[in-house]
Amino acid sequence: MLATVYTNGVIAVKEKSLLGEKLLRFAEMNAEEVFRALSESGFGAGAKGTDGESLCAAEEESLDAFIREYAPDPAHAAYFLLPRDYHNLKALAKAKLLGTDAAPMLAPMGLETVEELQKKVESESFPWERLKEATGAEIGAMFDAALYARLLKLCKHSPTLKKLLVGKVDRLNILTALRSSDAEFAESCFLAGGKLKKEQLDEVSKGNAEALKRTPYEEFYRTALRAKEAGRPFTEAERALNSFETEYFAAHKYELAGKEPFLYYVLRRRAEIADVRILLVCLNAGLSEQEIKKRLRTV
Repeated sequence: MLATVYTNGVIAVKEKSLLGEKLLRFAEMNAEEVFRALSESGFGAGAKGTDGESLCAAEEESLDAFIREYAPDPAHAAYFLLPRDYHNLKALAKAKLLGTDAAPMLAPMGLETVEELQKKVESESFPWERLKEATGAEIGAMFDAALYARLLKLCKHSPTLKKLLVGKVDRLNILTALRSSDAEFAESCFLAGGKLKKEQLDEVSKGNAEALKRTPYEEFYRTALRAKEAGRPFTEAERALNSFETEYFAAHKYELAGKEPFLYYVLRRRAEIADVRILLVCLNAGLSEQEIKKRLRTV
């Protein structure tokens, strides 16, 4: 692994090409103007196609290469890339169960190639008996549980990564509790490793507005609960879930040290790629400037 001081120097240069508040101005343009502005800013350099998705795919490929080269240790590389492996394992398993082609469901490579993952799927130790009897939601929960169990183990020596994982697990469990009409099923889908106790999540399942009072998740829970009570999608809560890691570092961005600049930079670039996708979809759908800005992640 490269020296942290050198990596942080590289990041200081690369940060200058981040889109930042330009994203808000893009919401005031049309799709063609946004595409032209992105190309001029260097976003998605080397893209194979001439559409917005091609720019995003090229930007993701560039960021993945950066992670592999500059991650300060295996735990930091796994934090960003291991979820891809579990997504692809799930896609390969579902494709085999359904007798379909996995290719359309696959994400870009994580830590392992598709060929390496395919060998795992075909091995005798793969839990086929459990998968054959499970519903789609149960299969998803199984892979999520395996992913977070492994991440928590790999990242146990990094206080920062562990804190981020715990925050993600707790937020995912809150959404699971609110989404599930069956408390027993919700409990079977809860991820291990968070700080929230079973009793607290049971109260969340019941819609108790005071369930998470005076916890770090109070506002997140209230946002999600309002959506459920109004019969709306959990759009705001999902945005908060996807943004909390970036916001964690943004709160003290001038005090970042050690391996934190690497995490903050990667999280911002990933958020920007997601925002560009959101922008282009919303613009093509004819949404207003205000509606688009509400959907963007941390800018």
